[in-house]
Amino acid sequence: MARRASSSTNAAGSDETNSVETVLLETYAVNDAMNQLLLKHLDPLAWRAEPPGPRRNGRTIGAIFAHLHNSRLVWLKNSASHLKCPARLDPDRCTMKQAAAAHKKSAKQCLRMLTEALSSEAKRRVTKFSRGSWVPVWPAGGAMFAYVFSHEAHHRGQVIMLAHQLGYRLPPAAWGGIWQWNKLWKEQGFKTRPR
Repeated sequence: MARRASSSTNAAGSDETNSVETVLLETYAVNDAMNQLLLKHLDPLAWRAEPPGPRRNGRTIGAIFAHLHNSRLVWLKNSASHLKCPARLDPDRCTMKQAAAAHKKSAKQCLRMLTEALSSEAKRRVTKFSRGSWVPVWPAGGAMFAYVFSHEAHHRGQVIMLAHQLGYRLPPAAWGGIWQWNKLWKEQGFKTRPR
């Protein structure tokens, strides 16, 4: 999924590897690596464990990962209908393996969507961001990126807290690993570090 930063220079003479667009796209590429890290280290018993509180009053960790993937599909369908959407995940039946594979596919397509959305090309196809029929449509751009990334970061935090509350605390390689951005950048094959 890694999008290697270009080392070319644009017409204005600035280095494109340091453009805000390139850095945001790299950040989104690393986003799925964070999700995959949690999936890799999560105890399988935590996947369907009922959250604390009244029964069926919250999402299981499996349902949270399904929600993340299915939200990406809504964004793709509404904002970049020319891009192929992977299949939805059933929040009550998907396995960890299915979720990991689905996340890789939807992340790849969302990266393509964001690449077009952040482009300054006049003929770009992604010009709007629709989060769903219940909210206003935004122009595609920086706020779109911020919303998408924030949504995923919010739910990653939920997964980490819920695993802890359920007694399946993630090892530091998972919860600490999502903060090792220099390492994540390198693992994605980027020639630069976060900047």
